[in-house]
Amino acid sequence: MSAPLLLIAAGGTGGHMFPAQALAEAMLAKGWRVKLSTDARGARYTGGFPKDVQIEEVSSATFARGGVLAKLLVPFKIIGGIISARRAMGADTPAVVVGFGGYPSIPAIAAASWKGLPRMIHEQNGVLGRVNQVFAAKVNTVACGTWPTDLPDGVEGIYTGNPVRGAVLAKAGAGYIAPGDHPMDILVIGGSQGARILSDVVPAAMAALPVELRDRLRISHQARGEDEARVKAFYEEAGLRADVQPFFTDVPERMANAQLVISRSGASSVADLTVVGRPAILVPLAAATGDHQTANARGVVEAGGAVLLRESEFTVNAVAAAITDILTQPTKAHDMAQAALSIGRPDATERLVALVDALAEAN
Repeated sequence: MSAPLLLIAAGGTGGHMFPAQALAEAMLAKGWRVKLSTDARGARYTGGFPKDVQIEEVSSATFARGGVLAKLLVPFKIIGGIISARRAMGADTPAVVVGFGGYPSIPAIAAASWKGLPRMIHEQNGVLGRVNQVFAAKVNTVACGTWPTDLPDGVEGIYTGNPVRGAVLAKAGAGYIAPGDHPMDILVIGGSQGARILSDVVPAAMAALPVELRDRLRISHQARGEDEARVKAFYEEAGLRADVQPFFTDVPERMANAQLVISRSGASSVADLTVVGRPAILVPLAAATGDHQTANARGVVEAGGAVLLRESEFTVNAVAAAITDILTQPTKAHDMAQAALSIGRPDATERLVALVDALAEAN
């Protein structure tokens, strides 16, 4: 008797693919077979998947790119992908199908619905993506990486959390050193789309801090390549100690050492913050679809682990005031770290595995 098959459907961005990879690794370790259904665009992110995962490229498309003709062809490509996926399921029937969002997940989830197979979706953000909105009421289980998640009426979600990297797990719940009369670390990170506002505002906010506080700071600032030189020059002219780089390879280590993190509120960033447990100032990307970065921040802000500043509020004076408020109140900073930690899900992958097992057993 062959091992049960898990079919994972994902694509489009790394945000969809990373939790898919985490689940694939865990299910392989349990002795399952795993297939990944994606399209040519999603296949670019499969380099990190274990070699034992069978990669199947299906026909899919998105209405978000291309000209008029390309958009007219989208429904036909998707229908072709669904038919192809259903044919493949007939030859090797999955025990469970899990979708992680993105247009490449449509064929597999639609075909699983057509055949009545056990199926689940995982949403990374606090607002359902377009594809997951379509399937939320048509699957057996909706797993939520962010809590709370805005769901359609009548749909219940299960809070699993978002899987985080092994390097982040190694720092889970790392002891927090509260601010005080000693050197203090601040980590400033932003996604590739959204780091510019951090580079425009944060250095000036640091320079505006009271001298006795400013002199104790050690700043790690992730700036886009085109902003790196000017950000580095500003810090040097202001007499601030700052390590400015386009990309930090050791973010988990820097986060664990930080007294405060200033960041965008992407789903993975919030997951990292709550697994490690650090106070944060979060500035959601205003252009994010459905304002999902504000939704991502909601849980940790309501728990008391972070301060939220919208882009319209993210001014030099406001950021300087928020930094001062946190770093001059050790008890408050410690309580914020604990609050962030309280909503973290370091066992997110295990929770996803348990839901897959439950679906398989029920079937």
